[in-house]
Amino acid sequence: MRKLTYLAVLEPADEGYGVFFPDIPGCISFGKTIEEAQQMAEEAAGLHIYAMEQEGEEIPIPSKTLDTEDVSGCIVTPITVYPDMIKNEMDNKRVKTNITLPNWLKQIAEENKVNYSRILETALMDYLGLQGKWQGK
Repeated sequence: MRKLTYLAVLEPADEGYGVFFPDIPGCISFGKTIEEAQQMAEEAAGLHIYAMEQEGEEIPIPSKTLDTEDVSGCIVTPITVYPDMIKNEMDNKRVKTNITLPNWLKQIAEENKVNYSRILETALMDYLGLQGKWQGK
């Protein structure tokens, strides 16, 4: 399982700590406490790496150290993310979708306590020939 550890910089602010990653441009977060900032940093880094992989972008190599002048007055903390776990979680996350069907069919389905999500998922997998093959992307 892949494991990436990046150095997060927690900048003290009036209401808590701003977070940024020198190795991951554009990845920022915030927390009211140091612990919350670390948790939010982990979530932000994981989702940022996931998005980069989805876009086919190169994943930055984590630095081992930072220039002390760049982080003066800040807290530097290692943040570890597991990209494969995040990908699995995101790819298998349940999402809502709207469907349209005839009223008479909806009424009969509701009378029979049909689980629309299960039926649609099974039907789509069958239609796409994915039965027995799908274990995540």
